[in-house]
Amino acid sequence: MLYAVVALAALALVSAAISAYLTTRQRRLLHEAADRERERQRLADQLITAEQDERRRLALFLHDGPVQSLSGIALLLDGVDHAIGSGQSDQAQQVLRSALARHRETIRELRDLSFNLEPVVLRDQGFATAIGALAEQLGLANKVQIEVDVERAEALSEQTQAALYQIIREALNGAIRRGPPSRVSVRVDSTADGGLETIVSDDAPGERRRATFDALAERARTLNGRFSVDAPNEGGTTVRVVLPPYVAG
Repeated sequence: MLYAVVALAALALVSAAISAYLTTRQRRLLHEAADRERERQRLADQLITAEQDERRRLALFLHDGPVQSLSGIALLLDGVDHAIGSGQSDQAQQVLRSALARHRETIRELRDLSFNLEPVVLRDQGFATAIGALAEQLGLANKVQIEVDVERAEALSEQTQAALYQIIREALNGAIRRGPPSRVSVRVDSTADGGLETIVSDDAPGERRRATFDALAERARTLNGRFSVDAPNEGGTTVRVVLPPYVAG
């Protein structure tokens, strides 16, 4: 009889312990699920904010650039029409040449915009080729030596490659705006845990405007990446974006 009572008591204790364990585990799982949902929402909000900022920059560029140029071209063409109507053929030719020059410049601006948003070469020929073309374009235009080693990024998804391309492009443009530098290096290396680290380093004067790096950090966060910048007072800047293994894979 005593043995049965002891056994029942032990069973009750075990049952209570199991129940307490399950309750604790359930609470932990619910807490972890809530944390994941909050993190998912935070990343979604960041992505929406980044997209809104990008659309705002695009609208501002179009308004202040190509739209104004096209309006100016229309006025020039009105002048051509007036000059022809009044028999001033020489003046009409001069104004027409000015209109053609502005038209070609507007085409170049729109072509550059299209290339910067999502270059066709990125979709058709891959990440390394796209970054190589970007480096060649900026290098020739600004007389800067840009070294590129980004083959490891070819394994990334299409969306991640597009976002990383924008980060590298903005980092390069920032370096040229500050300097221009004489040398820039762009490389993608593997990390010890299987992630990928993108490093853009230059020897241009340091950047004093924090907003420039904040924009890059925001882009990195949309990829769940870690962003850091090293900009010593003596000049030269190194931008790093580390992607975790589950993104890099």
